[in-house]
Amino acid sequence: MPSISIRSRLLLLVLAVLLPAVAAAALVIARTWAAERAALERNLRDTARALSTVIDREIDQRATIVRVLATARSLENAPYLTPEQRRVFDRQARRAIDGMDGWVELTDGEHVVLSTRDAPDAPPSGASAPDLAQAAAVRPLATSAAASGPHARVVQPVVRDGRVVANLEMTILPEELQRIIDRQSLPPGWLGTILDADGSVVARHPGGIQHAGRRATPDILARLSRDREGFFDSVSLDGVPVRGFFSKSVQGWTYMAAMPQPAIAGSLPPAVLQLGAGALLLLGLAVAGALFVARRIVGPVNSLKEAAARMRAGQPVAHRTTGLAECDDVAAALAEAAESIQHAQADLERQVADAVARTRQAEQRVSLSQRVEALGRLTGGVAHDFNNLLGVISNSAHLIQRRATTPEIQAPVAATLRAVEVGSRLTQHLLRFSGRHPTRPTRIELARYLAESQELIRVVLGKRCELSVTVAPGTAGIHVDSSELELALINLALNARDALPAGGHVWIEARDAAEGDAAELPPGPYVQIMVSDDGSGIDEAIAHRVFEPFFTTKGVGKGTGLGLSQVHGFCAQAGGRAVIASTRGLGTTVTLLLPAAGEDEAGSGPAPAPLPEGGLYGVRVLLVEDNPELADVTAGLLDSLGCRVVRARSPEEALALVGDGRRLDVVLSDVVMPGDMDGIALARELRRCLPQLPVVLISGFSSALQDGHGFPVLAKPCTPEELVRALRAAIDGRRP
Repeated sequence: MPSISIRSRLLLLVLAVLLPAVAAAALVIARTWAAERAALERNLRDTARALSTVIDREIDQRATIVRVLATARSLENAPYLTPEQRRVFDRQARRAIDGMDGWVELTDGEHVVLSTRDAPDAPPSGASAPDLAQAAAVRPLATSAAASGPHARVVQPVVRDGRVVANLEMTILPEELQRIIDRQSLPPGWLGTILDADGSVVARHPGGIQHAGRRATPDILARLSRDREGFFDSVSLDGVPVRGFFSKSVQGWTYMAAMPQPAIAGSLPPAVLQLGAGALLLLGLAVAGALFVARRIVGPVNSLKEAAARMRAGQPVAHRTTGLAECDDVAAALAEAAESIQHAQADLERQVADAVARTRQAEQRVSLSQRVEALGRLTGGVAHDFNNLLGVISNSAHLIQRRATTPEIQAPVAATLRAVEVGSRLTQHLLRFSGRHPTRPTRIELARYLAESQELIRVVLGKRCELSVTVAPGTAGIHVDSSELELALINLALNARDALPAGGHVWIEARDAAEGDAAELPPGPYVQIMVSDDGSGIDEAIAHRVFEPFFTTKGVGKGTGLGLSQVHGFCAQAGGRAVIASTRGLGTTVTLLLPAAGEDEAGSGPAPAPLPEGGLYGVRVLLVEDNPELADVTAGLLDSLGCRVVRARSPEEALALVGDGRRLDVVLSDVVMPGDMDGIALARELRRCLPQLPVVLISGFSSALQDGHGFPVLAKPCTPEELVRALRAAIDGRRP
């Protein structure tokens, strides 16, 4: 690690303390700015919608007036009104629009028949009028000869006998809408605009009606053609970049509120600005203070460095005050050390001798560990080769047994097969020592198994612990590896013994699990084995971690943390789980929940079914085995079973035989073989090239015995019955 000066360390300390605060202040400022911006945008949206509501209400008021006037009885002869009907309707229209700046006109589609702009009882002006409308509408700004400026109109057809006979129109002057906008009290710099259906300005704040009739910018018109409302960024008619919100009414008119884009960025409150400035000022002052303090520390430290150099040279060290209490203490200690260095020489030599002795002991322990590891690898290899030899002997004995019928031959052959079985058990011990032991589940009846195992568990517990074993009547059997179950019980017994240093009681109970005990497991019957003690127990806070590999509550060198991990792995592999319940000072209970064995599951009870005659007659088998002796006897055994055997000494040779188009029914391959490809790789390649060709693997210690990667796996050595059943099942496409 590179050396870092005191000055740099102090600066890093200051930055580590203050930078989070500065970052927090920056975050507050950023969030405040974002909140201000969001508030402004909400205000824009609410203003535009409020303006839309107000203007829509004004237009709806005028639409209601003309809609009511269009049903007046005085218009029943429209557009041909008598003088009396004209006077009556004129009075009604003038009363209806009293207080409004606009006027009402009755047109026949060609001329203006009546207008409240004219004096009462005045003859029709005869001004031209637009065609008759078929439905009520709000027309955009327009200019006529009778009006001094642009105005909009609310048009209502007059219908008589299902036919439109006239138009009743009420004008909307920009001045009226301008007054409405001016009354909204928009914030300084904000823009409020009303556009008609053609996108022309009707009223605007600021600027008044001088903008009336001007068209909106092209980007605004394009946006209005797509959406009914939303935010926009544009340039106002005054040439100012703005951001705003628009809302379009059902009549097609648009109401916009906008503000200059520099203002939309949001203004931070003074308190927030003061917070940011204060954070920066505090950071600067802290850095300056750190530099000042560092300068005051470096001097005393350099004095200590000089004192250490003198002590290394064997010179006396004078004690001088430096002004820093810690450095003064170190300087005093250096002076005392220089005075006593001669007296400590003997102690140093003794300590060196002790260290050398401890180092030699550590080297011996490391050497022993390496020898044990090497021995484990050696035993694994020996077990593999021994399994091959047992395979030769077993297959040869079975071959002789099938061909010899005299009792004189049958007896030695049976003895040979029993010896093979004993040898197979020996290899399993070797594989367990080497860490390559495959699981071989068998059916276990707990009443008998626990009765036979309790003496071993008593030995593990020692004389100070009392053991009680209870199996409930009618408890179902389980289908597990008996040696793994035995190891799990031993590990639990060891933990119980460590929890009972002064002695105590250990209980092992077995019974069928209740329905609620296995709620988190797949449906089915389960058996629970409970190992309890009345020892010290463990805290609930760490109880959930005891099944983790290498986790232990014991002191250094007193536990590996793998005992309960093996228990958990054994239960999970068997399809169950392990549960712990512990109370500090009262004891611990570990429950093994294991699936109950079905009635038809094979185990240590009935013998396997006899070899079916002709079960493999005529089957073409590709035998892949690198051991020539084992290959010879296996091929002879398969020949005696009626098979036609093709042999290959390596996976590469097997692939070449398959590639020649040779007809085969099944492949029997060893797993461990020299070269770049083993039996599992060969099986995968055959599955890829010829998925219809079944493959059966056979191995003595490979992990394939536990995970065949989707292929059936036989344990080496195996009986002819097991071999026939596996090959027949693979050919028939079912699990063996």
